[in-house]
Amino acid sequence: MGYHVLDPDDLPASPEHPCDRRSISEAAELAQLALAVYTMAPGEQLPTTYHYHEQREEAFYVAAGTLAVETPEGKHSVETGEVFVAEPESPHRAYNPDAAAEEVRVVGMGAPKFDIAKPYDPTGDDQ
Repeated sequence: MGYHVLDPDDLPASPEHPCDRRSISEAAELAQLALAVYTMAPGEQLPTTYHYHEQREEAFYVAAGTLAVETPEGKHSVETGEVFVAEPESPHRAYNPDAAAEEVRVVGMGAPKFDIAKPYDPTGDDQ
C-alpha cells in the first residue's frame, strides 16, 4: 500500500507551463492519473495551448477565484467550488482573464495520464 500527504506549495513548479503548476502526479509517482495544482495570475492560462485529448477525461476543480474556459461552443465561467469537465475530443483552454481582480487556484486531474494534448486552432486553420 502507498499513501502520500503532500502540500502542493512545497512541490517544485513546472517551468514549461504558462502559470504556476505543481505536479502531484510526479511527486507521488502516480501511474494512471495526471494531477496538479495550478495558480494563475490575471492574464495567465492553465494549459500550454488551446487543446484536446483523444482519450483523457479532464476535470478542473476551482479552489479559489473564477476560472474562464474557452471552448468551440462558447466561454464558461467556473466559480469557486465548481468543477469544469472536458470529455475526450473536447477542445478547451482554461485561463484567468487579463482584467481579473484576483488569482485563480485550480486542482486539475485527468486520466489516462499519458494521453498527450493535441493543439486545437479555434479559427479552423488546422482542420
